[in-house]
Amino acid sequence: MQTTLTRHATADGPRWALNGRYLPREFSLSGWLGEASGDADQAIFGLVLDEPADAPLMAPVEDAQEVWASGVTYLSSRMAREAESQSADVYQKVYAAERPELFFKTNGWRVRGPGEHVRVRADSYWNVPEPELVLVLDGSGRIVGFTTGNDVSSRSIEGENPLYLPQAKVYDGSCAMGPGIRLCDAVQLRDLAIGLEIIRDGAPLFAGATRTSQIKRGLEELAGWLFRELHHPAGAFLFTGTGIVPGEDFTLRSGDVVRIDIDGLVLENPVQ
Repeated sequence: MQTTLTRHATADGPRWALNGRYLPREFSLSGWLGEASGDADQAIFGLVLDEPADAPLMAPVEDAQEVWASGVTYLSSRMAREAESQSADVYQKVYAAERPELFFKTNGWRVRGPGEHVRVRADSYWNVPEPELVLVLDGSGRIVGFTTGNDVSSRSIEGENPLYLPQAKVYDGSCAMGPGIRLCDAVQLRDLAIGLEIIRDGAPLFAGATRTSQIKRGLEELAGWLFRELHHPAGAFLFTGTGIVPGEDFTLRSGDVVRIDIDGLVLENPVQ
């Protein structure tokens, strides 16, 4: 049986649930990830209440938690970055280097949830969704599960100069996650199907697929680099890179709908 944590917008504030039933109001993902171990993983099942979780879904992250991202982890991503950039050798080198590209994406309170709008920058003419497996890491850096993520990005800004990466990646509405957190270990994540569909004016415009087995680096390796010299006492979320890149003739528009499916965990967001 697949085990999924979800966060809900109740009348009394955000509340977590496990497999469709609420956990106690005082349950905190930050607290659980901060103390998570094998015993803590099992103990969460004893907290489930006989109360259906029927309130609307929220992004499965708490306000104070951090979301980070990995770049250029798929060959297709490296090739796309080389094509768009005036500094192509930067991407060739980082793809082959021992040290991965890691960057801060956003705080938890900025993350958009299922059905919420994502955005494209007003000062960018070339924008894409980036469907990504997002690792959920406990306070020790151990992988405890995953969620589905959309790392919305400006290809025109990053392509102009790699030093503009924060502006290309970090702005209001540039990050969405959900609909929940699938609890599992790293072994179960090594060959998951990832699908992207973009709908415009009610009709499919683009579809692509890849698998997590195409990621060049090990998932535990990426997590290890994130926790090297950096403490995450409330756990952390780590995007693992995109392997689906629409062609150079495509850019997101207001009104588009982005649908990302990772092993049946489906995140859908309209574009504002």
